[in-house]
Amino acid sequence: METTSTNQTPLDSNMHLTPQLVPNSTAVLVLGILSIVFCWCYGIIGLTLGIIALVLSGKSEKLYRANPAGFQEASYKNLKAGRVCAIIGTSLSGVYVLIVIIYISIIGAALGTFLTNFPWQNFK
Repeated sequence: METTSTNQTPLDSNMHLTPQLVPNSTAVLVLGILSIVFCWCYGIIGLTLGIIALVLSGKSEKLYRANPAGFQEASYKNLKAGRVCAIIGTSLSGVYVLIVIIYISIIGAALGTFLTNFPWQNFK
């Protein structure tokens, strides 16, 4: 009986590590895009989604910077694209919130002036 010996050793779990996805890269991309889409809803929804996406991207980018070889490059590009979308959505939402605040203050001042100057209030 002939036995053949091979020099193959069982694969260690650390030998063949495939790069993983950057954590939350897809979530950041989706939230960034949604922050742009919802920035016209008085800015509040877009602002919230954009801030959440920026916080998540900051944490994930720290993990990527600690070990770039352990993560997929495409996943990191999704993270960067989501971060850019989140910055754009947050900026647009912030501008829209300011416009709404200015609009409400102008309408409030106009109504306040109009309601205090009724003709019948001058008669005593």
